[in-house]
Amino acid sequence: MSQEEKLEKVISQLKDRGYRITGQRRLLLRLILGSEYSSCKEIYFAAKQVDKRVGIATVYRTVQLLEDMELIRKKWSYELGESFKREGL
Repeated sequence: MSQEEKLEKVISQLKDRGYRITGQRRLLLRLILGSEYSSCKEIYFAAKQVDKRVGIATVYRTVQLLEDMELIRKKWSYELGESFKREGL
């Protein structure tokens, strides 16, 4: 499935649940579906480069909405630094 098809599928699901698809929400969806981000702040900074009007609260609300709908999920990853690996931990 292409990125555009994924985007349209998510938009359709949002519309079916009564959510409006604003230009900012569409931008955020494109960004989220197009790349991996480690935080809402990263999404926010990427969005601000495209549209200066995007607010951090909009990003957090959109991410939370997508998580609640189980369309995205947080992925946590931790690694030990090289100095710990050499010591056998």
